[in-house]
Amino acid sequence: MVLESSILKVKTQPRDAATLILVRFDGPAPRILMGQRHTGHTFMPNKFVFPGGGFDAADSKQPVAVKGERVTIEKLKLRMRPKPSSRRAHGLLVTALRETYEETGFQAGGSPFDLTGLVYFARAITPPGRSRRFDSRFFVADASIVTNLESPHPLPSEELLELNWVTMPEALQLNLPSITRDVLGLLAPFLAEKCLPPKDCPISFHFNRGKTWRVEMLSPHKT
Repeated sequence: MVLESSILKVKTQPRDAATLILVRFDGPAPRILMGQRHTGHTFMPNKFVFPGGGFDAADSKQPVAVKGERVTIEKLKLRMRPKPSSRRAHGLLVTALRETYEETGFQAGGSPFDLTGLVYFARAITPPGRSRRFDSRFFVADASIVTNLESPHPLPSEELLELNWVTMPEALQLNLPSITRDVLGLLAPFLAEKCLPPKDCPISFHFNRGKTWRVEMLSPHKT
């Protein structure tokens, strides 16, 4: 019985993940890249989300053209479990870019990756009791980091269907997970000013404590 309980506990631990919100500023209003998850997915079927996925240990070893900026690495280390690691922070930046390419065909960040274009501004841990749990870091970047914006590579992946660039009002009309809607709400004031959050912005951290859903602000300037 003790062994079975231990196995269950391991299975429900959230997996590190990273998501990238690409924003285009080349039209009358900023547009965000979103895609619909396949109906056959166990986790959030049919929902519209940003490109992203699970962290792979190899991401921490991935050679890059330009490393992430110090403020971004330090922000990623805030409340990192089990202990802060610059290597894992580097890997999460790589995860966001790699998953974006694998799901959309957009070569974001160049090849090899330039990690400096990503702004880390939100984090969310899937509540207990879900079929899958993720400790997701949300990054946002200007779509100008994409080197093949008008001609994405054709990919066999069916992770995201119906990829579209949508305005904020259009995005909010879609079938969204609650955390995606919350993150869009955080981003909306910046897009209304046709800009992105600054790279040293606080992180909006969403998680469960007991039965309560909490939101805390993590600041890179606090010791």
